[in-house]
Amino acid sequence: MDVVALGELLIDFTSIDTGADGYPVMAAHPGGAPANFLATLAKFGAKAALLGKVGTDRFGAMLVKTLSDAGIETRGMIRAEDAFTTLAFVTLDEHGDRAFSFARKPGADTQLRFEELDLNLIDETKVFHIGTLSLTDEPAKTATRQAVAYAKERGKLITCDPNLRKPLWRDLAEAKEQMLWALSQSDVVKISDEEVDFLWGVSPEEGAEILLRDLGVTLAFVTCGARGCYFKNPIACGHVPAMTGLRVVDTTGAGDIFGGAAVWKLLQSGEAPEKLDEAQLREIVAFACRAAGLSTTVPGGIPSIPAMESVTKDA
Repeated sequence: MDVVALGELLIDFTSIDTGADGYPVMAAHPGGAPANFLATLAKFGAKAALLGKVGTDRFGAMLVKTLSDAGIETRGMIRAEDAFTTLAFVTLDEHGDRAFSFARKPGADTQLRFEELDLNLIDETKVFHIGTLSLTDEPAKTATRQAVAYAKERGKLITCDPNLRKPLWRDLAEAKEQMLWALSQSDVVKISDEEVDFLWGVSPEEGAEILLRDLGVTLAFVTCGARGCYFKNPIACGHVPAMTGLRVVDTTGAGDIFGGAAVWKLLQSGEAPEKLDEAQLREIVAFACRAAGLSTTVPGGIPSIPAMESVTKDA
């Protein structure tokens, strides 16, 4: 196994039109940051698995099938009898940027317990990936912390995308505390410039410096939307621009797809993250920027992951 992630698998309802009464007309797509991340890895040829929880409802069944169809191992997925599959409602502005509302009180993903985890999957993997949505509620919060400790004890590379969703936190001070904990446990971090600003009120460059200097991260990718990505490890740093000339229709999942593409290229390099030189890092980030950029031209998360040939064409 190359990468195992723990976290949410949900339905994204994305606005595609406005009805006569002024309410959005929604289309359902499979989503959840860890699922988008893993589906990218699987599409590019990695072996991936998800540890998570969905309901016994129709949406839960559809999502597990979607994972399987995407080439993601599903034996770590649990079906909750007492909670509904989490739903996210995504509305878009004229630039394709998103606003989120959630049906998650509780959602099945928050009800995952450590004793339900298939720890063999963590034993088998090279990389263990987390976000922070699993840290918003118990028992998933404790399960996440215990799973990270388990993975670190076994020498797994820990990757993290904090994926801040403010409406899911009761208290933004708690959000900051949990995000900092997750980042401090991680070797490789993909974080957005908005999340850097939320945590520290600094630039992407300064945020990357904090991650390495204060939190023990060995490789940081700070994504800046249409402005590309800043990268930094102990021996190199730099910036790669985003793709231009794209017709953006939906940015849902673009950051997750960037993360999956970057980790795939990292695995292909065979190098420790802290030993990659500037040329290697630029190649990784350019590939991830292309994958993320192309994904914004198609609606949804998992359905928008581009094929390898599209990402490498004319690169």
